[in-house]
Amino acid sequence: MLDYAGTTFLVDPMLAPKNAYPGFADTVNSEIRYPMVDLPMSVAEVLKADAIILTHLHADHWDDAARNLVPRNMPIFTQDAADAAIVRKDGFTDVRVLTEQGVVFKGTRINKTIGQHGTDEMYKVPALAQSLGKTMGLVFQKPNYKTVYVAGDTIWDKEVEGALTRYKPDAVVLNAGYAKLTSFDDSIIMGKEDVYRAYKFSPNAQIISVHMDTVNHATLTKAELRRFIEEKHLDKQRSLVPNDGQVYKF
Repeated sequence: MLDYAGTTFLVDPMLAPKNAYPGFADTVNSEIRYPMVDLPMSVAEVLKADAIILTHLHADHWDDAARNLVPRNMPIFTQDAADAAIVRKDGFTDVRVLTEQGVVFKGTRINKTIGQHGTDEMYKVPALAQSLGKTMGLVFQKPNYKTVYVAGDTIWDKEVEGALTRYKPDAVVLNAGYAKLTSFDDSIIMGKEDVYRAYKFSPNAQIISVHMDTVNHATLTKAELRRFIEEKHLDKQRSLVPNDGQVYKF
């Protein structure tokens, strides 16, 4: 949840209780059910949002529970028309498509950035390319407010570097759980080395690492990342690993 300039955005809600779903097929630790934890607050509190943004429609970003519990008139932003059509089929009446040119919602400009949910080699496998699909990141801007970049489910690539260079965000949120498939050694999202890379690439930004300890195939834990931050002597005021439900104010 991002409260930005007085507007609350809920990004990629997964609202089911602990152990609701079987682990993702063809991923590591698929015997572990997810979510691995319960929500740190009630669903009613989570849904006190002005809008929802779906970076993509994988089940750990838009689950069955969310589709059932989110009010049908809630404004929902998607990455493209194809995702918007799927969301509308579930009865949602205010579904909007984000663009790289940006849209303005309640005075906040939301820009779409491009993500890549896996390596080039993974996308050469047609079935896997379809499964991984497309995803996006988000940049929130408003005059006199800090710029926030939410990278989403992506590896580190030229698009991420381009977003960091173009927008010069004050805060960067990374999905850093290093989620892995059984068929490849590389991750489909960022990991601890990418946190370090972002820390060096954007020396004035606070780096907030999320998407850990929640789904079966995320192999980097919060505890391990915190140890890595210690080992690399990173500034803990800039290298943030929130507990569930923890709030940061900038």
